[in-house]
Amino acid sequence: MDPPQDDGHSNGTKLVVNVGCGPRDGSRLPPLFAPWRLLRVDIDAVVEPDIVADATDLSPIASGSADAIWSAHCIEHLYAHNVVRALKEFHRVLGDDGFACITVPDLQTIATYIVSDKLHETIYESAAGPVNAHDVLFGYGPALAQGLTSMAHRCGFTPTLLLQQFHEIPFAEIVLRRRPSLELMAVALKKSFQNSADRDALVEALQQ
Repeated sequence: MDPPQDDGHSNGTKLVVNVGCGPRDGSRLPPLFAPWRLLRVDIDAVVEPDIVADATDLSPIASGSADAIWSAHCIEHLYAHNVVRALKEFHRVLGDDGFACITVPDLQTIATYIVSDKLHETIYESAAGPVNAHDVLFGYGPALAQGLTSMAHRCGFTPTLLLQQFHEIPFAEIVLRRRPSLELMAVALKKSFQNSADRDALVEALQQ
């Protein structure tokens, strides 16, 4: 039997799908999404998502039913050959005016710590504890030590490589930003804005 599909708009509000949501209290979305309906998706049932699913197979979600995809620090947990599969699924579930916002570690910036022989020095303090360049490259060490192997990083991205992943997916426009939090953010638009100021305002709102 096929899994039940979420139609996304049963109550008339916009739908954002948080792919790789993690624990309910550990994922903060921009204020833009505050009035939206939130659908949490994760491969780990322990975090109690609305849908247990891999990012490469979002079949429980109907095609064209989402207004936005939010995927923060998720696709680096996939093997490189599966990244395009995930992006194709993001495109499939989005409506015609939808967009996807994807953030990943910025390995070009992290490389400066490596060449300076600071692989294991703390870069910043997270809610879970100190994070170093080794954590950013391979996955958060304390989580891996607890047996959470799904937290391992199986691929990585520089700006050029992240943009290349979108070549096979028919998004109309990709906007890439480097964030001060050692992240790359890609906003993939299914349809281009007629007014570039509106597009820039969306990208700015997604960085808040």
